[in-house]
Amino acid sequence: MKNYVSKYLAEAIGTFFLVFFGCGSMILAQVDQTFSSGFIPIIFGGAVSIMIYATGHISGAHFNPAVTIGFWSVGRFPLKRVPGYIISQVLGATLASFTHKIIFGSVHDFGSTVIKNSLSSGFLVEIILSFSLMFVIISVATDSRAVGELAGMAIGSTVAVCAFVGGPITKASMNPARTLGPDILNMNFSQTWIYLTAPIIGTILGAKVYEWIRCHQDDTEPKGPTGCC
Repeated sequence: MKNYVSKYLAEAIGTFFLVFFGCGSMILAQVDQTFSSGFIPIIFGGAVSIMIYATGHISGAHFNPAVTIGFWSVGRFPLKRVPGYIISQVLGATLASFTHKIIFGSVHDFGSTVIKNSLSSGFLVEIILSFSLMFVIISVATDSRAVGELAGMAIGSTVAVCAFVGGPITKASMNPARTLGPDILNMNFSQTWIYLTAPIIGTILGAKVYEWIRCHQDDTEPKGPTGCC
């Protein structure tokens, strides 16, 4: 149980700083006209990379309920730890948003996620972004053929790219906890359901597609050190 507590704490801390720095940059763009919104995707990606290197060896550095569920869906994460991870991630995100309220007050939207186009197009964008994120995460985290030392850079870069492209459409959440934190402080849940369901669909699809590719290599190609899953 003590080992589990350290993992849960690592997930809470990692998610806290993801939201604190990422959503914090969105708040700064609102309250400080000298801060450029162009830095937001880079800060989100950088925060993810840093926390992966800081806590990845402790908890696996999910920082995202959809990622945790994605790993579980392909048998790469035990079901008994899923609730603890999700609760830790949501608590970390909510605490970060509460900290934003202490620092900046409430004259902003806490970096909340909103869909600019139709709900259907936003739903599809979140699925695609989450698919790409999970596809990269599971490849560098579970495939011995990948360069594991670069996992933080690869995943952080994916988050940044997704934020650059998807940010103007959906704010590129890809993460139910990252959406819930600001929504709880805003007390506005009108679009929350989209950011709870679409990322989970995307990560499950991303995980399953990568597992299918991993296990269906061409017979002429050498198998990875661990063979087919």
